[in-house]
Amino acid sequence: MIFRQVLITMICVAATSIPAAEVIKLWDEGKTPYLKEGGEEDAPVLNLYPAPEPNGAAVVVCPGGGYGGLAKDHEGHQIAKWYNERGVSAYVLHYRLGSQGYHFPTQLADVQRGIRQVRANAKEWKVDPERIGVMGFSAGGHLASMAATKFNEKAYDPVDEIDEVSARPDFAVLCYAVISMNSAVTHSGSRKNLLGAEKAADEAAANHVSSENNITAETPPTFLFHTDEDRAVPPENSIKFYLGLKKHKIPAELHIYQKGPHGVGLFKGDPILGTWSDRLEDWLRSNGFFVGKFESAAVAGTVNLDGQPVSWGTATFQPEDGNLPVVTARIRNGRFSAKKEEGPVVGKSTVTFTGSIWEATEDDSDEVVSGELEETVEVTDGAKFNWEFTK
Repeated sequence: MIFRQVLITMICVAATSIPAAEVIKLWDEGKTPYLKEGGEEDAPVLNLYPAPEPNGAAVVVCPGGGYGGLAKDHEGHQIAKWYNERGVSAYVLHYRLGSQGYHFPTQLADVQRGIRQVRANAKEWKVDPERIGVMGFSAGGHLASMAATKFNEKAYDPVDEIDEVSARPDFAVLCYAVISMNSAVTHSGSRKNLLGAEKAADEAAANHVSSENNITAETPPTFLFHTDEDRAVPPENSIKFYLGLKKHKIPAELHIYQKGPHGVGLFKGDPILGTWSDRLEDWLRSNGFFVGKFESAAVAGTVNLDGQPVSWGTATFQPEDGNLPVVTARIRNGRFSAKKEEGPVVGKSTVTFTGSIWEATEDDSDEVVSGELEETVEVTDGAKFNWEFTK
């Protein structure tokens, strides 16, 4: 009983120490499109979570809830705090819902305006207008996928200069997202709430908002996460979107964990499924979204271990700035190379080496070895490196 009382006290203290996020309406009063008469309390808002130490990246977060509710905590507030810890400013979108009588294109209007608000206020909010992403969970993932594929669709009539700003996100993060409105794989509640009872049975209307049908060469790079055990929103949704991205040569990364139910959020208590956000952090860093523009370099070189060319190994370049991409070059037959577009970042890097010479010696004592250069290297375009390692 004593432990339980102490635990409750700790939770209450932690909860009260978190400041409330500033809230702004997406449109000035009287200008919100599709708003029901007398429904000003339904007006969509952004909850602002500026990063304490901003790196310039920003993301508009769309909580899930089947277009009938909003999972504001574990798919909104907690996600925003996760981003803040990594220098990313987050903006949680409270969009209008089918349960309130609002149907497509209202939700698309809300997310387009949310992205435009962040981009229009980029200077004031210390945001790089070219590093603004969108993220969504479940039905919120569907909304984020529409933002990534329908940013050129006119969802509402412009009302001010903010609507002249681009609504295209620079990256998308889709978590156990409803992608398709095809009855074979969709979440039926999301389809009904988004389209309304009358249009929910209309296949043409459903196809129009099935995001796998709307991918183009302009769709931004995308990270997708799902679980194989998801019974509410089958993983085929994420697979369909991923395959569509590959068809259009859009950079993408897909993770499907075997175990785990629908709607997990960060799920940090699970030592396996809770690692999905680590993969997201790696993806954001490797694509340069934690920093502004940077230059990559074409490099090449040779690597020997105990006087023998390394049969198989890696050379990993870790820039001094931890927000920059880490790049690994494969070593084969004592040589490695990387093209400029996929090479390490120009500047100082620590190089970590792993390698084996067993193919040359067939000596069972020749196991894979690893080590780090004793000094940092200066990476320049066209640089040639020649390294000798000993066990």
